[in-house]
Amino acid sequence: MTTEVRVLLPDEGDVWYGKLERAFSEEETAEARAMWRELMEPGRSLAAWDDDEIVGTAGAFSFGVTVPGGASVPAAGVTMVSVQPTHRRRGVLTSMMRRQLEDVRERGEPLAMLTASESAIYGRFGYGAATQEMRIKADTTRVAPVELPGCDDVRLRLKEPDEALTACEAVYARVVAGRAGMLVRPPGWDRLMILDPEDDRDDDETPLQCVVAEVGGEVAGYARYSVVMDWAEAGAQGTVRVWELGAPDPVVGAALWRYLFNIDLTTWVTAQNLPVDDPLLHLVPDMRRCLIGLREAAFVRPVELGAALAARTYQRPVDTVLQVADPFCPWNEGRWRLSGDGTGATCERTTDPAELALSVRELGSAYLGGFTLSAMAGAGRVRELRPGALAAASVAFGADVAPWLPHEF
Repeated sequence: MTTEVRVLLPDEGDVWYGKLERAFSEEETAEARAMWRELMEPGRSLAAWDDDEIVGTAGAFSFGVTVPGGASVPAAGVTMVSVQPTHRRRGVLTSMMRRQLEDVRERGEPLAMLTASESAIYGRFGYGAATQEMRIKADTTRVAPVELPGCDDVRLRLKEPDEALTACEAVYARVVAGRAGMLVRPPGWDRLMILDPEDDRDDDETPLQCVVAEVGGEVAGYARYSVVMDWAEAGAQGTVRVWELGAPDPVVGAALWRYLFNIDLTTWVTAQNLPVDDPLLHLVPDMRRCLIGLREAAFVRPVELGAALAARTYQRPVDTVLQVADPFCPWNEGRWRLSGDGTGATCERTTDPAELALSVRELGSAYLGGFTLSAMAGAGRVRELRPGALAAASVAFGADVAPWLPHEF
C-alpha cells in the first residue's frame, strides 16, 4: 500500500477530525471540537491519504517548554495522532512521524514532545518518557493538611472560572520558569483550561468551580475543581476532584489545600495530575492515608540534538563524549561532546573517543531531569565506556525540582 502524507487543507478539517474521533472511539462535544479547531495551527496538521480517504492524522502545536536552568525552548507539541483500524501495521504512522519530525527540524524547534494514550508506541520514533504525574486520593475524614503560619491571612473567594481566567493565567505564568516541563501557553490556551462540557461530567458532578487566593488584594493562587456527590446510609461522602492548583507561595498553597479538604458533604479529595514532589506530600501528616499512584506523562524527543542539549544547564560541571544512536533521525547519529555547568552548555560533534553510549530515546528521558542515566544504565539502556563517566553525567543531568507537564494537549 502506498500512502501520501501531506499538510491538511482548510476545507478538509471536519473530515480529518471525524477520522480522529473514530480512531479513538469517542466523539467530542461540539464545544470541545470548536475550541480544538480554533487552537490548531495552519500548516501543522498532517493527513495520510489512501487514494481519496484519510487514513491517518497527526498534528502539532507550537509551545515553549521550560528546561533545567529556566530557559524556554521552542518545542513541537505532537498531538491528535491516529491511524484508522483498517490501515494499522502498514507503515502509515511511521510515514507521518518521519514527515512531522522533518517539518519540526525545518521550523528550528530543537525538541518535540507528546502525551501518549498508548505509551509503548513512540519509543521507536525516539521519544523517551521524561516526566511523571502523581495521582492522589485522600480520605479527608482521616487526614488533613498541616496549617502553615499565615494561612489565616490568605483570603479565599469563589469566582466563576471565566471571571477569574486572566488572574489565574497570570499566576500560572509566574510559575512556568521554575519547573522544567511546564509550557508557555500560546494565546487561547487559557480558555481550554476551563472547558467544561456538561456531557463530559459524571453523574451528580458539579460544573467546574474556581477558588482564588488573595494576598494584599492581589490574586496569588487558585484552584479549579468539581464535586461529585455521593450518599450512603451514614450520610454524604462526596469527592472533590482537583483539576488544577497554582500557588507560587507555600502559604497560599497550604491555604488552598486546607479549603479543598474541608468542603462540606465530602469525604475524599482526588487529584489526577500533580508533580511527583508536590508540597501536598509534606503537608499531610500521614501519607499512608493517601492512595498514591504514578505514571509517565510527557515524552520528549531531541530533534536537533546539539541545540537541545546546549539549551539547558547542568547541575554539576560535565564534559563528556556521547555516542548517540538515532536511526530515525540520522542527522543526530554519532559522537557529541557535551560541556556545560550551571551557567550554560555547548554540544558539538567530535571525533574524540566516546565515554557513554545511548540512544536519543534515553537522552529524551534524561533531558528534563526526571529520570537518571544511572537508572537507565541499570536496565541496559545506557553503556559506560569510560569508568566514572556515568555517575558524573547522571548527576549533571539531574534537576532540583521534578519536571512536570501540567496538562495534556
